[in-house]
Amino acid sequence: MTTITGVRTIAVSVANQDEALGFYVDTLGFETRRDAPISPTLRWIEVAPAGANASIALTPSAGAAPESVDTGIRFTVPDAAAEHASMQERGVNVGDLLTWAGVPPMFSFDDPDGNRFYVVEAAE
Repeated sequence: MTTITGVRTIAVSVANQDEALGFYVDTLGFETRRDAPISPTLRWIEVAPAGANASIALTPSAGAAPESVDTGIRFTVPDAAAEHASMQERGVNVGDLLTWAGVPPMFSFDDPDGNRFYVVEAAE
């Protein structure tokens, strides 16, 4: 049996850490949890929604540009339609607001590097 008790950090690859940090903090409103040098040329950067247990590490891509990836990461919000409209107003590349009977409303969005995330309305 494992002694694992949770998820702390999930890494996403970014072309430019400063630009990515600006998007996550200034555009999405996440907080910077850590921004520390780990070598003369690398930094360890973690961002997260305020109050979240898990964070996202913005790791530099190995090549010239990271490959776009569907992260599978789902963020929760109290009102998906309101968040969808707010993200659109802030210039975030959002997908359609999806609604199905018996399923919480949700939508996708992409960061500037093409990493895809999802926003799902929290069940009551």
